[in-house]
Amino acid sequence: MNQDYIIPNEWSIIEEGFNAERVKSSESLFSIGNGAMGQRANFEETYTGSTFQGSYIAGVYYPDKTRVGWWKNGYPEYFAKVLNAPNWIGINVFVNDEALDLNTCKKVENFRRELNMQEGWLSRSFKATLPNNVEIKVEAKRFLSLDLDELGVIQYSVTPISSDAKITFQPYLDSGIHNEDSNWDDQFWNTLKVTQDGEHAFIEAHTMKTYFHTCTFMQSEVFINSAKQAIQPEVEQSENKISFSYSVDVKENETFTIHKFGGYTVDRNHEIDELVAVAKNVLKEGISRGFDALLEQQKQAWAKIWEMADITIDGDVKAQQGIRFNILQLNHTYLGKDARLNIGPKGFTGEKYGGSTYWDTEAYCIPFYMATKDQQVARNLLEYRYNHLDRAIENAEKLGFTNGAALYPMVTMNGEECHNEWEITFEEIHRNGAIAFAIYNYHRYTNDYSYIPEKGLEVLIGIARFWYQRVNFSTAKNKYVMLGVTGPNEYENNINNNWYTNYIAKWCIDYALENIEKVKTEYTSDYERIMSKVSLSEDEMQSMKKVADNMYFPYSEEHNVFLQQDGFLDKELISVADLDPSQRPINQKWSWDRILRSPYIKQADTLQGFYFFEDHFTQEELERHFDFYEPFTVHESSLSPCVHSIQAAKLGRMEQAYTFYLRTSRLDLDDYNKEVEEGLHITSMAGTWMSIVEGFGGMRVKNDTLSFEPRIPEQWDGYSFKVNFRGQIVKVNVSHSETQFELEGNNDLEILVNNNKVTVKPHSLVTI
Repeated sequence: MNQDYIIPNEWSIIEEGFNAERVKSSESLFSIGNGAMGQRANFEETYTGSTFQGSYIAGVYYPDKTRVGWWKNGYPEYFAKVLNAPNWIGINVFVNDEALDLNTCKKVENFRRELNMQEGWLSRSFKATLPNNVEIKVEAKRFLSLDLDELGVIQYSVTPISSDAKITFQPYLDSGIHNEDSNWDDQFWNTLKVTQDGEHAFIEAHTMKTYFHTCTFMQSEVFINSAKQAIQPEVEQSENKISFSYSVDVKENETFTIHKFGGYTVDRNHEIDELVAVAKNVLKEGISRGFDALLEQQKQAWAKIWEMADITIDGDVKAQQGIRFNILQLNHTYLGKDARLNIGPKGFTGEKYGGSTYWDTEAYCIPFYMATKDQQVARNLLEYRYNHLDRAIENAEKLGFTNGAALYPMVTMNGEECHNEWEITFEEIHRNGAIAFAIYNYHRYTNDYSYIPEKGLEVLIGIARFWYQRVNFSTAKNKYVMLGVTGPNEYENNINNNWYTNYIAKWCIDYALENIEKVKTEYTSDYERIMSKVSLSEDEMQSMKKVADNMYFPYSEEHNVFLQQDGFLDKELISVADLDPSQRPINQKWSWDRILRSPYIKQADTLQGFYFFEDHFTQEELERHFDFYEPFTVHESSLSPCVHSIQAAKLGRMEQAYTFYLRTSRLDLDDYNKEVEEGLHITSMAGTWMSIVEGFGGMRVKNDTLSFEPRIPEQWDGYSFKVNFRGQIVKVNVSHSETQFELEGNNDLEILVNNNKVTVKPHSLVTI
């Protein structure tokens, strides 16, 4: 049974009624972020119940020493951890000296929490009866500013409703925090200084080992009703905490409010000795604008994001809520402003996966950012990998590869591999292919070739060299084979000839050689610069070509399909439909041994290849492979439903496509995988966007032309989306009877609709 307490609403995520068992799940679901920092939806006031505290700063991490039972040569020294940062949101609340704590209150009524997606803020309200029998009403609202991305703001109000009461607000900063997922219970932070300057408070701290220096800061203002109060706070200070106390005797039905301004300055962006001065300027700017003006600017900033990124769905509120939640959280995580950053699979919502970069960015996220933002954002994501090329070469050298072969890491913060499950880190090498595919995808979509001669070709050569060295020549097969790999289906480890890995390896070599020729002919000075740097000989290129031309692909004549790997047909082929539902999810019910011997597929594997290289195969081939593999797919990866939704839509199986869409869009809202309390599935949210735009909208780039084959689920009355294609914004509106296209731009745009050429003129409507 999936959870269903989130109230369907087109523009908000809403929870009504307080339930202690839901607190951790809601802390994930109501998370907020602004690309530079983010936080779980922890309560501002004390909460002694079960909670998962988490505030995170983009790019700040700790190298937690690897913990394994048996060390293998080549293991990474550490697993990078996104760090739970010093807490600035805390506000202890006392009513007649009794602490407000929803875990100990006699009664909590009218509890309501709302994440307003349209305007970018989080609110909470409730009535509570404290152990001392005083009844109060609480209203809180907070957001992380998009305009001033080092600043967060909280408005917190308490109204006594049963009697007069002394109310105390105690805003604090606390660097005595820990990570939920520490390997060795190390101390991650070293607090350097706790200081006060008037009503400013600062904690300067640095991370252990990585020495990221941060300043956590706060300043507050208090009001009775809306009149500002000049109260001198009492200050308490310890080695890692500082708090200010503001106490007022509040009459019954009067409201005492605090505006707390806080956040982080970081040495990634400023000089270490300037962090406090910069924090003072941020506070000065925040206070001078004030809560209301900052909130108004927040609404405007989000309106601008939604103007381009929104997808509307008519007639299906849950589907509408799902896609907007996904788009919101992607923008909470990454806005494309900083080329040093990337998109972690949990974003700022939890600690699993270490906040690191996976192949998810290239395979799933780049299409979303290319189409909903300026193409420079996608280019920044490509440059992130170019900047790590030397590390990728080092990673390959550690495993015995030579001559500039590059193996991009499975998991990274700085280009260095920091994942330590052998069967994933050293066998799931297909991720190298996704890095190359993203370069191709970027050029295909934007028509910006300049990236390849400037930077991309070096990456492609390093990747091609890796594949060329990774194969073995099989005399028995008279082909090149790839042994000991794990494909995207992590429920098969250490297998031979994973079809997807072999296919993308061949493609990478061919694509690199093709671009070497193009750059040689058309960008002579770049070609000479690159060749002198990488020392690529004609002989080496010929040898690479021989490998690509003679790659082995396992195939079943009986089933007329490519085999996921050599031994796939040796398994007992029982479909998921014939599995006892009590055995699901198998990753929580079965031993790893049993999973590895089963035919069950975690996510698209062979079908991932059919998704990337759709134009290499016929519709009939896709249908055959979909019909063979999908029945064995348990979709226990968040990245699985979106690819299957796109392919089901292409095959015209709209009911199936819709079911997969709903699963990907509401994966977290409905907690399909029973793990949402650990954080959200950020990177798969980009797949949700793809399942509408590429799945139902049928958007592709064919022969350098934007193409659509629109379809609509019967559950919807209509849907619309926008894409930024080569600097021109196309709006697509699909209903059961017609599809309309509008163009924001200055020039006509020729598109394909169901393979027919259509010309769209600026600011005019074309109806098909």
